[in-house]
Amino acid sequence: MRDFRKYDLTSFRKDLEELHIHLTEEQEERFLSFYELLVEWNEVMNLTAITEFDEVIKKHFVDSLSLVKAVPELEEKFLSGKASARKHLTLIDVGTGAGFPGIPLKIAFPELQITLLDSLQKRVNFLNTVIQELSLTGIEAVHGRAEDLARPGKLREQFDLCVSRAVANLSTLSEYCIPFVRKGGYFISYKSGGSEAEAAAGGTAVRILGGEKTETVSFLLPGTDIGRNFYVIRKKAPTPAKYPRKAGLPAKEPIH
Repeated sequence: MRDFRKYDLTSFRKDLEELHIHLTEEQEERFLSFYELLVEWNEVMNLTAITEFDEVIKKHFVDSLSLVKAVPELEEKFLSGKASARKHLTLIDVGTGAGFPGIPLKIAFPELQITLLDSLQKRVNFLNTVIQELSLTGIEAVHGRAEDLARPGKLREQFDLCVSRAVANLSTLSEYCIPFVRKGGYFISYKSGGSEAEAAAGGTAVRILGGEKTETVSFLLPGTDIGRNFYVIRKKAPTPAKYPRKAGLPAKEPIH
C-alpha cells in the first residue's frame, strides 16, 4: 500500500477548481500513484525531463486536463453534465509518450473510452503497468505508428476525439491525427506557445485531410505565465484514401 500523506495537493485542487474539475479521494490517489510510477520508471528509461512533484502536477497533470477549459463547446457537449452522456465518447491520444494527456483525462473522466498510441514498445509497457496498477478500465495502450494504424481497416475514423501533445508542426500532426477522427469529431493539438503562423501554414493540410480549423484557444496554465495554445479542428469530411502516407513522409514532406 502506497503512503500518500507526504504530498500536498492544495495547489492541484486549486488549479482544478479553475477548470471546474472536482476529484474524489480515489481519483486523487490514482494521480499520486501515477506520479510515483512515472518517477520510478523514469530512472531506467526516458519518460520525462520533469520529475519534481509540483512541476509534474502543473506541467503534466493540469496541462493535460486543461482540455476542458480550452474547448468550451466540447466541455459542454462531451465533458460536463451527466456521466451517461460521456460513456460512449471515444478518444485516441497520438504519440502519448508517458501517457499525457490520455491517462490524466481517463482518471478525471473515467467514462471516456481511451486509446493510447505510441511507437515505442518500452513506453507501451510502462503505460500497461500504469493501467494495471491504477485499475483503469476502458483504456488500452497500443504499440504502432500513426501512419500505419490510421490506414483503412485499422483504427481509421473510429474516434470522436483525437488529442496530441506530440512535438511536430501542425501539418505533420494533422496527417497523423485527422484520419483517426470520425466525421463530426475533433482533432485537438496541444501546443506550448506556438503561433498563428504555424496554424496558417497547416491550414492546407487540415483542409485536404477533411478538417476545418474552428479556433485557436490561447491561455495561461493556472498560476503560471506558461502560455498554451490549443488548435481545434473539426472533421467535416472523410480523409482521402491516400492519407496518411507511408511512415516517415508526413514528417519529412509535410503537406503544404
